Amino acid sequence: MYYQNILETIGNTPLVKLNKTVADIPALVLGKLETFNPGHSAKDRMALKMLEVAEAEGKIKPGGTIIECTSGNTGMGLAIAACVKGYRCIFTTSDKQSKEKFDLLRAMGAEVIVCPTNVEASDPRSYYSIAERLSKEIPNSYWFNQYDNLANQQAHYEQTGPEIWEQTEGKITHLVVGAGTGGTITGTGRYLKEKNPDIKIWAIDTFGSTLKAYHETGKIDPNEIYSYITEGIGEDIIPANYDFSVIDHFEKVTDKDGAVWARKIAKEEGILLGYSAGSALAGLRQMKDQLTKDDVVVIVFHDHGSRYVGKIFNDDWMRQRGFLEETLTVKDLINMKQNKEFLSVKMTDTVKSAFDAMRQKDISQMPVMDKGQVVGSITETVVLKYLLENPLVNSDKPVKSIMGKPFPEVDEELPFRQLGKYLNKEIQAVMAKDRAGNLHVLTQYDVIQAV
Repeated sequence: MYYQNILETIGNTPLVKLNKTVADIPALVLGKLETFNPGHSAKDRMALKMLEVAEAEGKIKPGGTIIECTSGNTGMGLAIAACVKGYRCIFTTSDKQSKEKFDLLRAMGAEVIVCPTNVEASDPRSYYSIAERLSKEIPNSYWFNQYDNLANQQAHYEQTGPEIWEQTEGKITHLVVGAGTGGTITGTGRYLKEKNPDIKIWAIDTFGSTLKAYHETGKIDPNEIYSYITEGIGEDIIPANYDFSVIDHFEKVTDKDGAVWARKIAKEEGILLGYSAGSALAGLRQMKDQLTKDDVVVIVFHDHGSRYVGKIFNDDWMRQRGFLEETLTVKDLINMKQNKEFLSVKMTDTVKSAFDAMRQKDISQMPVMDKGQVVGSITETVVLKYLLENPLVNSDKPVKSIMGKPFPEVDEELPFRQLGKYLNKEIQAVMAKDRAGNLHVLTQYDVIQAV
């Protein structure tokens, strides 16, 4: 058996039980892995559905141009369909999206226009406005507008909902979905509610989005809207795809928690998922006290972690935003050093030669060695003081005559913030030995760089 083209592989994604990340949750928690779609996201379903409906209604004709505003995943679904069906694609997106998403869209032959994030939807610079304008200017083009295109939710009503119902044998009690355009949660939730009205539909939102406030008050609260980092969920508008009566509760998750839990899913479950997946799991964990051992929870995991290798799976990106939960250790500081060469002097070397070595290597302190063992230390301050106070004829005295105590040796697994216990005016460096037995010197400057 084989498929006629890649579009026939969309759907029928697996349910996988979560274990370590939900060990303290009494319910059975299952992940709906939409990453198994060919474009590695749930958006493949609605992208193809929107295109099929547009074709059936004559809104786009053969050889036409697909136009869409996208955070990347809907664009990928449309791009795949365009490759098979022979359409041109132009996508507008916001500058907060990962570079990987832009590159992948271009790899599929799409044109990508990157627009500013921090503008209102009505602003002519927004990715909504530019997509709408291009659709009016380019002949035989169609702006799919996933936010208000009801084929979005229709795809999930016809596909995702029935799949989950069948895969759980109708035992599902809770559906958890990261809420963005509203198509996935509305379509899937509506189908499941029709099967069993008692099923709870929980939407995961992000701080800076207005969805939760609108669900609870029926109004858009401008004070709730501000820039956020999380990708794939949250809105500053209310898309037509939402049927808020389907949704029982909105739970907000911080940018940090979404990123941290996406990384934990990768490390503890072996499943590489995107930002919204981390947010969805973090949101579920915030509500875990409402669950019992008899509950069956399904979390829709929207997209793949390959979209975020330059962001949430990049330690430097995480660290710059204060998201990295892991504590930096002495070992990390050693790895961060550009020059890992261990520089030392012998106790029999002259003070003058030691000073010359420090000047040439541009270092301020060195360990003193004897027969392969650290026996003392010298600092630039001590050496210079000695040379200034003594005639040059005495500069050939051995280092042992002015050396101080050895630098303290610390374990490479020591959290770097604990180095403050060792470093002071008198002790300006510490030493550490790596697993290979190599010695390294960490100075106050190295610690400052890490901070």
